[in-house]
Amino acid sequence: MPLTSPRRSALVDQVIAQLRNQITSGEWPVGSRIPTEPELVELMGVARNTVREAVRALAHNGLLDIRQGSGTYVLATSELAGVMHRRFAGAEPRHVAEVRSTLESSAARLAAERRTERDLLQLDALLARREEAWAGGDAEVFVAADVSLHMAVVTASHNDVLIELYADLGELVADWLRADIGTVLDPAAHLDHARLIEAIRRGDGDAAASEAAGYPFVCLGKEEVGGVEGVGDATAAEDAQGDPVTAVGG
Repeated sequence: MPLTSPRRSALVDQVIAQLRNQITSGEWPVGSRIPTEPELVELMGVARNTVREAVRALAHNGLLDIRQGSGTYVLATSELAGVMHRRFAGAEPRHVAEVRSTLESSAARLAAERRTERDLLQLDALLARREEAWAGGDAEVFVAADVSLHMAVVTASHNDVLIELYADLGELVADWLRADIGTVLDPAAHLDHARLIEAIRRGDGDAAASEAAGYPFVCLGKEEVGGVEGVGDATAAEDAQGDPVTAVGG
């Protein structure tokens, strides 16, 4: 999408608005590097100082990350997401898991009650993509597929506030999952999500909530949780020998 040249007096505000639109519209996805300062000057037809001030403002708000010697990257798609990323990036993994468990179990219960046929088609497609990503062995591709599936479950709740809140947590969840699985996918650690989707399909809110509530705790490392007896039962987290079991995959 081409950038338009601002004409009014509040140039910085207009440039900020245009840059924000490039981010929120998906033209510049999270993780991508935005055009260089000289390129933005040429695209927008404003002075270098105006561009610099606008970029700094969006960096302050958490949407952009200025990396000296590398460029400026998209960090989040909204100011709230940026604030959450900055505030909670260093949070205790268990605390992140507890928040995820609360939000995702509530969303899954609602999804079981409210999902449409279109929602189910989307969930099936994203579940298949997640499985393909795991089989492909690319950790970053798998993270993206896993986060997309969880977001689709929340979307199927048809609760706009819950959807917005979870979307703003999206990059934090992705970062947490990246740290958990590392760069190599261990076949023994695969965590199936088919039971969650089937529970939503048959309208079983209790089962869907239980499945979704357990996943974040399953993903915690051995030092964080006592293991896993079942995907939907993170509290009974030990195997028959009492040893911790660790799985990954959100």
